[in-house]
Amino acid sequence: MKAAVVVANEDVQYQEIEEPKVTKGAVKIKVRYSGICGSDIPRVLNHGVHFYPIVLGHEFSGDVVEVGEGVTKVKVGDRVSGAPLLPCMKCDDCQQGNFSLCKHYSFIGSRQQGSNADYVVVPEQNAVPFDKSVSYEQGAMFEPATVAIHGVFQNDYHGGEYVAILGGGTVGMFTMQWTKIFGSKKVVVFDISDERLELAKRLGADEVINTKEEGYMEKAMAITGGKGYGFVFETAGQVPTMHMAFELAANKAHVCFIGTPHENLTFTPAQWENMNRKEFKLTGSWMSYSAPYPGREWDLTAHYFATGQLKFDPGFVYKKIPMSQAQEAFQLFKTPGLVKGKILLSNEED
Repeated sequence: MKAAVVVANEDVQYQEIEEPKVTKGAVKIKVRYSGICGSDIPRVLNHGVHFYPIVLGHEFSGDVVEVGEGVTKVKVGDRVSGAPLLPCMKCDDCQQGNFSLCKHYSFIGSRQQGSNADYVVVPEQNAVPFDKSVSYEQGAMFEPATVAIHGVFQNDYHGGEYVAILGGGTVGMFTMQWTKIFGSKKVVVFDISDERLELAKRLGADEVINTKEEGYMEKAMAITGGKGYGFVFETAGQVPTMHMAFELAANKAHVCFIGTPHENLTFTPAQWENMNRKEFKLTGSWMSYSAPYPGREWDLTAHYFATGQLKFDPGFVYKKIPMSQAQEAFQLFKTPGLVKGKILLSNEED
């Protein structure tokens, strides 16, 4: 089969490699689309892989073409997405259903062969079927959608409150939608791109605020009558938005950091004191799994994609690029701010 193989730093080659074989309890998936995740970029451009050569890719959709002995969850012909985590299932965290916290895990697309290829083989439990009404492009968005809802659960979310979403990326857009599905009073998306804010409005945001504009904080607080936001979700992983989260939070609020920072994060005493004086609860969120594996995050994503309540928009996708041009696709990320949205590597005929 053909695959986009990372053979060295900044060197992705479209090569013929051995096709993976189906084993007991596993399924083979013919990959339609494989998304480039933000975590893949340093893997390719900054010596970030565990070993060379490697096939990356962990956000994917496709069709089941072969099943191993004992498989009952899916059948040949099913449309599926893939849950990429391979927890050990034996440690204390796994035994308690906290699979994201497993320290002995493997991972499809970083520690073993991923989906940037014609085929990928995954354990039966990692194949997540989705309805034929859901496109393959949307099917490749399962992973970021589940990351979003996991953060919502981590933040002890309930409806009837004002919600702030900091960051209008893919995870932010899904977080916004989940909070609306589960009954927000009003959800406001904050970003620096008018284009992303327009997308947020199309997807159902009640209000959007460009944080480059003067007086944005006063506008944001006015929406809540000056009380602040009962639930705050930071999804950008940026220092300014993490500081902003502390300022936007209401008294007794719930604040969740879903985004992963890549710079040192410091707070002044006055900034940090927001948490003390407001007595808000701060939590983190990591990946997207719960018991029974892979969890309700994946089941609910499949359900709400099928009902149409969890929306997909063409604006999620920056470009669809043939798998054979994966090298060129990764080079696009060298230009800061160029890629707005998801790049999907495609095995589709068109």
